Amino acid sequence: MPQKDLYEILGVPRTASQEEIRKAYLKLAHKYHPDKTGGDKASEEKLKEVNAAYDILKNPEKRAQYDQFGSMDGQPFQGGFGGGFGGSGFDAPFDDFFDMLFGQSGRRRSGGGHPGKDLEFNLSITLKEAAFGAKKKIRFNRMETCGDCKGSGAAPGSRPEACSQCGGSGQVRVAHGFFSVTRTCPQCRGAGSTITKPCRACSGHGMVKTTRELAVDVPPGVDTGSRLRVTGEGEPGSGGAPRGDLYIYLEVQPHELFVRDGTTLICEVPITMAQAALGDTIRVPTLDGEAELKIPPGTQSGAHLRLRGLGMPDLRGYRQGDLVVKVQVETPARLTRQQRELLQQFEKAGDGRAYPLIEAFRSKVKRLKG
Repeated sequence: MPQKDLYEILGVPRTASQEEIRKAYLKLAHKYHPDKTGGDKASEEKLKEVNAAYDILKNPEKRAQYDQFGSMDGQPFQGGFGGGFGGSGFDAPFDDFFDMLFGQSGRRRSGGGHPGKDLEFNLSITLKEAAFGAKKKIRFNRMETCGDCKGSGAAPGSRPEACSQCGGSGQVRVAHGFFSVTRTCPQCRGAGSTITKPCRACSGHGMVKTTRELAVDVPPGVDTGSRLRVTGEGEPGSGGAPRGDLYIYLEVQPHELFVRDGTTLICEVPITMAQAALGDTIRVPTLDGEAELKIPPGTQSGAHLRLRGLGMPDLRGYRQGDLVVKVQVETPARLTRQQRELLQQFEKAGDGRAYPLIEAFRSKVKRLKG
């Protein structure tokens, strides 16, 4: 039977790094896994071949011997389960395969702890607090190690006992046809022990719910959806692993006067017909008081006038946004007799130059009719 090239089986060059070989194996193992192929016989044989090749190339010493002699123990590679599996099926290669599927957290590592759970908190702030920053006090619930049992879950004076099903390892081996996998023990759920006398304070969980109060600094420039991370304010880890983190999601409340567009604030301000026609200087609101705004003569309704540097700060501190005043010219709703007479006189005394938009519109209509 002709010798098969291990690198060709995995689809990598001979210069491939160990990590490249590992990634190529994981991809092929996933492709030819029985769950994906429905037990196809050809795929099953291909998977055996892939695993056997990887078992050699993942080991630097075996790989060096193969690179030098083209075989293991003087025998050319023929595929299948030779060269290093020792009849143990897929146990060794599938360690890497399950790392790919589930990551480090997918299986319990002996002697290793688990980082604490991260927590989330939704915090509502005002637009002014978002603009200038604020110190906010928050209260949230989190689990803490039970003080009575010190986290063991067992009543004081007792201790957890080794799990009878897994013998204290937290894992059990399950056979699936021609290969076997290691899974979390269903009886102890990976803990390796069972509790016969649970702690009354925590009902055997080893954790109790507590309320935590915390002062949080909200930086200037945040917006709805901004996230603050407070390291180490999550729940405690196990086995000496660090605590989780607290993630605070911000929501900026709507403002009665201002609409936010990034770092720009928009405020709609009404003015009179006379102010729009003659021009004026008015005072407009800002997030920190008031500011003067000059209304040029002939200002039209809907015009945007800009006040530099009176908007929202950039979260990164690069610049300060602007305040845009959207002018709304208000037509008098009620007129006295004198006001009506004065406006009539004003209309009679005017000409087309006073209303260029109206004159332009009339010219277009006349041209279309002609």
